[in-house]
Amino acid sequence: MVNAFTDTTAMANLVQTAYDRMVEFALRSQPLFRSVADKRPAQQAMPGSSVVLQRYQDLSTATTPLSETVDPDAVAVGNPTTTSITLQEYGNAVLVTRKLDLFSLSDIDPAVANIVAYNLADSVDVVVQTVLRGGSQFIRQNGDPSSTAPSYNTGTLAGITNVSTFSSQAVRLGVAKLRAQKVWPRKGSLYWTAIHPEVSHDLRAETGNAAWRGPHEYSAPGNIWAGEIGEYEGSFFIETPRAYNAVDGGTGGNTVRVFRTYMAGQQALAEAVAEEFHVVVGPVVDKLMRQRPIGWYGVAGWSLYRPEALIRIETTSSINSA
Repeated sequence: MVNAFTDTTAMANLVQTAYDRMVEFALRSQPLFRSVADKRPAQQAMPGSSVVLQRYQDLSTATTPLSETVDPDAVAVGNPTTTSITLQEYGNAVLVTRKLDLFSLSDIDPAVANIVAYNLADSVDVVVQTVLRGGSQFIRQNGDPSSTAPSYNTGTLAGITNVSTFSSQAVRLGVAKLRAQKVWPRKGSLYWTAIHPEVSHDLRAETGNAAWRGPHEYSAPGNIWAGEIGEYEGSFFIETPRAYNAVDGGTGGNTVRVFRTYMAGQQALAEAVAEEFHVVVGPVVDKLMRQRPIGWYGVAGWSLYRPEALIRIETTSSINSA
């Protein structure tokens, strides 16, 4: 007689898939770019759909000696320059049903609140970076940096190739231009630089007398072990995967991914806020009270305030040029 086993097939109804009730969130990057906006209205006259900020102009230098018996002609103070910030509404919302709350194996309400709050910070950061990307000053690396120096306000996206990587030359050029334009540093004597990790890889991989790696091998080897850039060539670096990149360089079939690195001093970006961004728990208005809204809302705007205080550096990456 053949044995009849009481196995998982015979008792299939008792064998079930088990789930971990602890549901993890997606990988997230730290929002960064709103922190660049260090200029805000200080004495706003009234509420409005836009806010105008103004800057006085200095007088031209007076270098001609005065005549003892001639009264000098008066000069007019220049008309203040203006920057207009247009305020916009931003927001997002979700509707959580009562049935989901009752049937879900995990506590859904705290998770949704967390997701909505991150979406607020994530979305605002994208809006701000879009403004930064529109700056008028740029440095482009057309060609290999070992043979072609990066150029300031010249060159084209089409001229960026798969060897047009980031180098110490670009850092020195950016810092020199900011200092020459009398831009105030953001921390001590250092300018702020936001760089994509796949771009900083090329900077840290540099070799030679004027490269990043050489001095660190002798003075700060710990930075190499930790993969930190730190302070270098008059700038302090912040690595962020949020730095914009797109396949918009090169020509024809030789398209190239271009990464944007941002270098800034004080008052590069201005921000005006009519209502600060916040999470909103909306009213339940359906007939059976089964749909609960939660979202975020805010009214604000951003504009470049001192365009000379921001430089965008456009290069590719040796580990992600496609």
